[in-house]
Amino acid sequence: MEDIKARIHSFESFGTVDGPGIRFVIFMQGCNLKCKYCHNRDTWNLCGGKEYSLHEILLKINRYKYYFTSSGGGVTVSGGEPLLQFKFITNLFTELKKQQIHTAIDTSGSFFITDEIKKLIDLTDLFLLDIKCINDEICKELTGVSNKLELSFAKYLSSINKDIWIRQVLIPGITDKEEDLLKLKEFINSLQSVKKVEFLPYHDMGRFKWEKIEGNYPLDGIRTANIDDVKRAKKIVLK
Repeated sequence: MEDIKARIHSFESFGTVDGPGIRFVIFMQGCNLKCKYCHNRDTWNLCGGKEYSLHEILLKINRYKYYFTSSGGGVTVSGGEPLLQFKFITNLFTELKKQQIHTAIDTSGSFFITDEIKKLIDLTDLFLLDIKCINDEICKELTGVSNKLELSFAKYLSSINKDIWIRQVLIPGITDKEEDLLKLKEFINSLQSVKKVEFLPYHDMGRFKWEKIEGNYPLDGIRTANIDDVKRAKKIVLK
């Protein structure tokens, strides 16, 4: 196995929202998108964070193994964008599967599906797939990239019956348009392996990071989403 180091932003030892059960969550450093609502603006820099070896990360994970495995949990790799470091994650998940630990990746899916990516997909039990916006023009405006790759990624996962949780950040006036939510519903219904759909209410708690790094906040003036916004979106998409 090639000795590859990972560049890590941070760890969370008792995550409860990034997959089933209690999760050990690894937040990878670096991102290829430029999401204007990102609350982890400090994860974008590909040269930031701290380097860790596979051995060092496995030692961290095994300290908490009893707690997360007894809850039906496992290890989730998030970011940033974890698939930028897919070779390291492949090595990590290879070792975790030897221990029968449940694996999950939280990703935008904005990648071509190469043989190497397929190998990682095979080692992954669950994908938390962030659909930025089903409307491609809005997606480009929000993230700097088209949604075509992420939608193709979802279709591939469905075609091999890989478990998917679909996630979308609900931004009032931007990603909550009824016509787009109906298109999202149609897309989700075309997939065969979606186990859960989550709407994450937009918040601006990452504003201070943006202002420190960029000097401004790109969604200034956009109100945060509330429980009624989430209920409305669920009513349109899930019923």
